[in-house]
Amino acid sequence: MKTKNVGWRDAGIRSFAAGLLLLTCAAIPEHPLVALGLGFIGVVVIGTALFRVCPLYTLLRVNTCSPAEVRPT
Repeated sequence: MKTKNVGWRDAGIRSFAAGLLLLTCAAIPEHPLVALGLGFIGVVVIGTALFRVCPLYTLLRVNTCSPAEVRPT
């Protein structure tokens, strides 16, 4: 059972950053490999924001949730 380790502020920042990455991905069609890489990173970041679980945070034992937010999913 996974526990949330991404707080709501962190998730908001991740969502904004992922949106910027996806917009940048769409804006550079002349470099398809760079666009593909940015798009992949953007999708992963938005996934961690939506599910509120970051595998890297789990490895580093970081938790940005407030005590009220921490509940098993």
